Amino acid sequence: MINKRAGRAATAAPCRVTVCRGCCCGDAAKIPGVDHAGQIRRLRATLPGVAVRASECLDVCDQANVVVVQPSAAGRAAGGRPVWLGLVNDDDALADIAAWIRAGGPGLAEPPGVLDLYAITVSRRVREGLEG
Repeated sequence: MINKRAGRAATAAPCRVTVCRGCCCGDAAKIPGVDHAGQIRRLRATLPGVAVRASECLDVCDQANVVVVQPSAAGRAAGGRPVWLGLVNDDDALADIAAWIRAGGPGLAEPPGVLDLYAITVSRRVREGLEG
């Protein structure tokens, strides 16, 4: 028997955003001139209903600041997978990320072309650490 309520909840589950704030990401000494705490506040303000969480080190320190966009349940069902973005150090990048998520995010909407410049590939060990 299929639980219709559980099915609706899974379909409605929104994207999730993880913002690295470990040893290098969020460090004003490494990346001066960026309002690191403000990045999280702005994402939360522009993405109501989307979980935006800060994480300890995601182990890609050479790409600070790192943001990971995990697909919604519908996006995952459509083939979307988490997208890792590095060097996210300006408000324009945050605005592009937020607009993409509002449009559906991974699996449901094509990211703005400029986000190709921020896309990074991480090791399976690092990827599975966040997904697991």
